[in-house]
Amino acid sequence: MGIKLGILGATGAVGEEMLKVLAERNFPVEQLRLLASAKSAGQIINWQERAYVVEEVSEKSFKGLDILLVAVGNEISKKFSPIAVEQGVVVIDNSSAYRLDDDVPLVIPEVNPDDVRNHKGIIANPNCSTIIALTAINELNNYSKVVRMTVSTYQAVSGAGLEGIRELDDQIRQTMQGNNTVVSTFQYQIAYNLIPHIGAFTDNGYSEEEMKMQNEGAKILHNPDLKVNCTCVRVPVYRSHSESITIETENEISVEKAKSLLKNAKGVKLVDDLENNIYPMPLDSSNQDLIYVGRIRKDISRDRSLALRCCGDQVRKGAATNAVQIAELLVEFNLV
Repeated sequence: MGIKLGILGATGAVGEEMLKVLAERNFPVEQLRLLASAKSAGQIINWQERAYVVEEVSEKSFKGLDILLVAVGNEISKKFSPIAVEQGVVVIDNSSAYRLDDDVPLVIPEVNPDDVRNHKGIIANPNCSTIIALTAINELNNYSKVVRMTVSTYQAVSGAGLEGIRELDDQIRQTMQGNNTVVSTFQYQIAYNLIPHIGAFTDNGYSEEEMKMQNEGAKILHNPDLKVNCTCVRVPVYRSHSESITIETENEISVEKAKSLLKNAKGVKLVDDLENNIYPMPLDSSNQDLIYVGRIRKDISRDRSLALRCCGDQVRKGAATNAVQIAELLVEFNLV
């Protein structure tokens, strides 16, 4: 039996990637409805040898659907997701609107798949950096509980959507031509630069993006005592976020044991061969769904601590693929 599926935000970067992932993973789509703003309505999208007309989203757009994948911002999600739920649709929301709602499961299928069973109409997709980090450390946490994380993220411009990609392209060209760079998407020029500012700064000096790792990590791992110190940096890389992570665990995990656990971890590819200069890099981890993990070493400044590096495609596993995997769980668990 096929699934009647809708995508809200079908013409955006994540929406387009969702379509690719659905096809690649052979998701059982019986009926597909592509929804977007009035600006994008009328566009033709070819998928699986069939042409689909993008419809302008309205309160009547969701009738008859089983699952709605939401790839729009918070305000649009808050407006339309409850309407879809009222019409019997299960919503998988990629925005941050519902992530910390107590009644909304926040799910990474490799980490906490059974949480989808507790949904009340909406399931939230975590932040991209959270997905990458927690997929990387999950098997280590299963072996010995992680009590503390120190994380630095190096986030690609595509995390800001198509506008981020265009801005990096434009600024590289402007710089090479000797012209002044035009800044609109980021706070400063991103070409040949790093910007330690993603999301608004909060009263405690951390950005909203940095606090997501703390708040979402504790919820997903069912560990309210988890402590996270995170710094998020935008870098002039097109695709795939990189993260430097140090974890402190309840019990000691040797480097050898960590590599053994990660070698067989779901959603992870162990990339750690220093003799041959093999380690995770964003060029290698782009356009696929595994989280590359390497540079695993003892934290020489603290007991019961390991340091590692990971990279993951934030448009795919950090957004589109994770959402499709949640939809697969709904089918597997007979929840739709």
